[in-house]
Amino acid sequence: MYAIVDFKGTQFRVEKDQTIKVPYMSELEIGAEIEMQNVLLLHTDDNTVVGTPTVKNAKVLAEIITHLKDKKVIIFKKKRRKGYEKKQGHRQNYTEIKIKDIIK
Repeated sequence: MYAIVDFKGTQFRVEKDQTIKVPYMSELEIGAEIEMQNVLLLHTDDNTVVGTPTVKNAKVLAEIITHLKDKKVIIFKKKRRKGYEKKQGHRQNYTEIKIKDIIK
């Protein structure tokens, strides 16, 4: 069984006991429970339910595992023959969550 969930403006395909990286949630602590209400599609062994726009009475329960930073991305700008070079790095924050249950 899997579900497609709209969470914080991003769509995720989730299954039970799966861990996913979602946008950073600084307001919640590690071990906190999350309830995702926006289930767009729900697939079980025998049928598939597509929401209009969401599936009624369906939700996904998850737990926050940790808050981390992604690997560094280097931004390098250069203009030829002008002597202009600029190097900048960025590390995006994200939260790792574990899907506990999918409720129909």
